[in-house]
Amino acid sequence: MSDDKAIEFRNVSRTFPVKQDNLIGEVKAVDNVSLEIHNGEFFSLLGPSGSGKTTSLRMIAGFDRPTSGQILLYGQDVSNLPPYERDVNTVFQDYALFPHMTVGENVGYGLMIKKIARSEREKRVDEMLDLVQLLGFSGRKPAQLSGGQRQRVALARALINHPKVLLLDEPLGALDLKLRQQMQIELKAIQKRVGITFIFVTHDQEEALTMSDRIAVFNQGRIEQIGSPAEIYEHPLTQFVAGFVGVSNLISGDTARRITGSDVQFSIRPEKIHLDAMDGRPDPETFSAEGKVRDVIYLGLYTRYLVDLNGGGDLVVVEQNLKTTSMDVMKAKGQNVRLSWKKEHASYLGG
Repeated sequence: MSDDKAIEFRNVSRTFPVKQDNLIGEVKAVDNVSLEIHNGEFFSLLGPSGSGKTTSLRMIAGFDRPTSGQILLYGQDVSNLPPYERDVNTVFQDYALFPHMTVGENVGYGLMIKKIARSEREKRVDEMLDLVQLLGFSGRKPAQLSGGQRQRVALARALINHPKVLLLDEPLGALDLKLRQQMQIELKAIQKRVGITFIFVTHDQEEALTMSDRIAVFNQGRIEQIGSPAEIYEHPLTQFVAGFVGVSNLISGDTARRITGSDVQFSIRPEKIHLDAMDGRPDPETFSAEGKVRDVIYLGLYTRYLVDLNGGGDLVVVEQNLKTTSMDVMKAKGQNVRLSWKKEHASYLGG
């Protein structure tokens, strides 16, 4: 992957006017954001609704313009350029296919507008349909396709003009879980094959972790953390990231002091915690706490334990059911246990 910057935000803000009680104010949808997205990278903008991720994508596309700051596309300031003057394409959640056109006509529409010869157009359409595993579907109408197939058509249409950057605005949101998981793998494979920069907006943490080279976690118009999926998950820097990306135990105050000797807040992922009987001594290389199992939830692949800690507080623990049955794990309810985890698995939080 090249180190060239595909997209750069320099102190970008976007405000919108709001009227409340006959007073005109403003809300900052994006608040002084700076980031760099590298050429050929699969980069995800992750966050809840209203966090600024979609507004950021719209500004890259040219559908919206920054109130302040600059947006650069391969070094060129495109902050005020209209969408048609930017070498980017967008795939939307609702596909936006022309219902009266065939699959082939939809995919080749951009080439037709550019007055590309029909023979060349048909050749490139077939290449794109082959890429998205829909070769032979050229004569069908969108209504004859499944949701996943329509999304592939939208992807082929966006890629056929060979944009420098492909923007994807929650493109898998309308699909059912199984198909969405299948499309996550396919989308990442397509990105590797075409080698262009993909910028993907999602509120689904698993989706971002599955596909991304790097992730920017948005919250209230700002970026809380940028990093690889492993960095974001294993070493969250803030309370928001620890709670939003996956499940995490957040520990502070007296409970933290009893465990670590400091009241600085930290997070520990449920699957990093070992649940053991009270016999034996704790390992000095680990943090440990004692408590009683309040509840046991058997979930097939794994079991979730809720443990009330001695002295106050509680922890969620997750263990894979490698050798146990539902009857085995239920016996833990009401038992006194020792919880332990490696010290390096605790992430100290800055906010």
